[in-house]
Amino acid sequence: MTGFGVCFGVAAAALFAAGASAQYDDFTYDYDVDVELVLAVDISYSVDEEEARRQREGYVAALASEDVIRSIQGGPLGRIAVTYVEWADSGFQRAAADWTVIASEEDALEFAARVAAAPLERGHYTAIGAAIADSVQRIESNAHSAPRRIIDISGDGPQNQGLPLEQARARADAAGVVVNGLPVISTGNGRWVRPVEMNLDGYFEENVITGPGAFVLPARTEAEFREAILRKLVIEIAGALPSPEELGRDPARPATASETGLAP
Repeated sequence: MTGFGVCFGVAAAALFAAGASAQYDDFTYDYDVDVELVLAVDISYSVDEEEARRQREGYVAALASEDVIRSIQGGPLGRIAVTYVEWADSGFQRAAADWTVIASEEDALEFAARVAAAPLERGHYTAIGAAIADSVQRIESNAHSAPRRIIDISGDGPQNQGLPLEQARARADAAGVVVNGLPVISTGNGRWVRPVEMNLDGYFEENVITGPGAFVLPARTEAEFREAILRKLVIEIAGALPSPEELGRDPARPATASETGLAP
């Protein structure tokens, strides 16, 4: 566990619990979890098979980490509802692990094991808008109720199919759902992909995320990807905000060769 994890996880969870307890006084029986969280992960052909496996392994490791479990247990109710959804084409959104309440280390490890064991399927295109709309529908139709509803969406390229992002974000806003982004900045060129010269951080900032406190936390290397997932989950569960350093570079700066997106 990193030093960041211990300090941030404990402090953020404690601060959130202290600050939120009063807010919950009148709503103790209105909610059954602190957060409803959709982990929406891009597995289109712009993500090669090895990268897709690394993404899943990163989420599995983060979900089972002590930092995340501390953040969950530090909330007013001490539990969250989470589902892990892999997406690609406008008609391809599949739950690798359906809605589950996590309140303990055992719950977290069982959920992570289900994610790890799910078959890995792929889709052709990158329909971010459809993934957001599907995630909103999953939140609105589940059996849980929480004061905070979040979609955590990852991707390594811009939208090239499906529901316009403006419409998808409007649906999230109407449902009171925050959309956070994890752009995966890749340097590889696979058989089915082509590079897209763009500032992927800025693209997610301007076109994907929405809602109060929404943020983008980019990842550029395998090690950074794992750390970004862990930090992002702790921040979202604790109801905190990332530091300016964690938010990455200035989106106004042009993309470099190592900061391109990918598209099939």
